[in-house]
Amino acid sequence: MTNKILVALDFDHTIIDENSDLFVLNLVPNKELPQDIKDKYRHDGWVEYMGEIFQFLHRHGITAKSVEDCMHQIPLTTGMMDLLQYVGDSEKYEVIIISDSNSVFIDFILTNFNLKQKITKVFTNPAEFSNSGCLMVNRYHTQDWCDLSTVNLCKGHILQQYIQERKDQGINFSKVMYIGDGSNDLCPGLTLRSQDYLCPRLGFSLLKKISKLQKGEEKSLSPQVLPWDTALDILSLLKNIDAK
Repeated sequence: MTNKILVALDFDHTIIDENSDLFVLNLVPNKELPQDIKDKYRHDGWVEYMGEIFQFLHRHGITAKSVEDCMHQIPLTTGMMDLLQYVGDSEKYEVIIISDSNSVFIDFILTNFNLKQKITKVFTNPAEFSNSGCLMVNRYHTQDWCDLSTVNLCKGHILQQYIQERKDQGINFSKVMYIGDGSNDLCPGLTLRSQDYLCPRLGFSLLKKISKLQKGEEKSLSPQVLPWDTALDILSLLKNIDAK
């Protein structure tokens, strides 16, 4: 077996400093969705809701190029370029993204920052533009086993499935680092071991969830917890691990 370190990242408010689904609303005429679109939102149907928005944008003449240009306006979080270059250029690491965004948005942004080659694999909702130019997004999967995750994307399941697949291929992850911000990032965190790291972004809901767990109100949490303000905090930890 070959030992490596797996760095798994969320995308919105983790790799980028925005929520890509919400940022695309800048393309909505007058930046205000009509009420009939808002009324279609369901808590367990975010992918379908975004599909309604993409159809609305398409009807109002928003092109694929307009969507791409919009995504190119989103900045990376501070220090993320340094972190991804460090781990992406080392054979000691594998880097995956597990995100409830979509493949088109993520591809546009990674390409814009010349980061695609730094990422081993992306797990997200598959998307493509139709022949007429409308962005179409499908669920990554439909799950009913995890109430911590969205119905279309169980991050813990995806993470553990990837770890097992790589183990079957002769790659053992001596450490796993999961970096995220939101409530749905708790699920993969609960699958981690004591030698692993869960890295919640300061000021976001994942850290609040972890604090509640650490007070013993819910399930136990095994990994070491590293709250981060910028990705340089995570890079510093990895450099210390590599120096040992």
